[in-house]
Amino acid sequence: MRYSELPLAAQTAYAELAEQTRAFELDAAVAGLSGSFHQLARKGRGYWYFAYRDLAGKQRMLYVGPDEPRVRALAERFRAGKEARPLVPQAQAALALGCVGVAPKHFRIIRRLSEHGFFRAGGMLIGTHAFRALGNLLGVRWTEGASTLDVDLAHAGSNISVALPADVEVDVPSALESLEMGLLPITQLDGKPGAQYRNPKDPELRIDFLTSGVRGGRPIVVRNLGVALQPLKFMELSLESPTQACLLGRAGACLVNIPAPERYAVHKLLVYGERPVAQRTKAGKDLLQVAAIADYFARTGQATTFNQVWRDALARGRGWRSRAMTGLRALLMAAPDVDRPELWEAG
Repeated sequence: MRYSELPLAAQTAYAELAEQTRAFELDAAVAGLSGSFHQLARKGRGYWYFAYRDLAGKQRMLYVGPDEPRVRALAERFRAGKEARPLVPQAQAALALGCVGVAPKHFRIIRRLSEHGFFRAGGMLIGTHAFRALGNLLGVRWTEGASTLDVDLAHAGSNISVALPADVEVDVPSALESLEMGLLPITQLDGKPGAQYRNPKDPELRIDFLTSGVRGGRPIVVRNLGVALQPLKFMELSLESPTQACLLGRAGACLVNIPAPERYAVHKLLVYGERPVAQRTKAGKDLLQVAAIADYFARTGQATTFNQVWRDALARGRGWRSRAMTGLRALLMAAPDVDRPELWEAG
């Protein structure tokens, strides 16, 4: 087996935490602005203000009231709520019981984007972090293919046919800048915005923003996100019919949009088939992830669900079918145990 089942206690803890996270984030989204209280002096008297950044990243100050017990109590309640670190005990308990978490530096990035509304604006977590999140969601721990050095994110961009119905504006650059982690946008040779952020001093701090393939293959800027997206062929398969998962870290939890597991796996095969031959030897981790998900669907009696997506990919045209079959041949050579007709029947 390419996975092990999480203990029942871990599965229960995850399910409860996911519901608590969903409720907490909904409350936070409608409760108002995220910021902090500050006391300032004006002509010898104290006044309280609430500081926050608007969508353009500009610092704003709201007047709250004079320095008096009622206003001080309001500021203290707000401060206490921030320091209470909601969801931290629950997340740490789920991790202790066997759920899989995210490296602290990566969790900080993903949660900050969540706080600024990236996922409410239709953004998705993809790549290995999504693979790890899928394990918790399915109640399993993957035995291979779960290590990563970067954060991969996606958005449908102008592809309305697969976009989540959201028109929220998010200032992604300001969200990343507020982390103070040295993340810098990488520009193209022509000076136009690229679709990647990096910390030049830390190879583990890299963020890639992706979208479905478009003619020309050059990064496209999405105005309501303030960031460029790099088109990737076949990405629309992953972006269709997404699901949600709770991402865990020692510092808490956040809700993210991720691809459905069967779509994640079939897309990985397509991407493998698209790679130049010289680059395929570096894609071993992707094949291990596909093998793990395929093994899960076969063993849990859900091969039909997986096969429906496989047939869908094959039916999208000669290019799709050619890449998919190239990926499948490589997969079955690397993982012959998932050579099960019920998964790969072409109809």
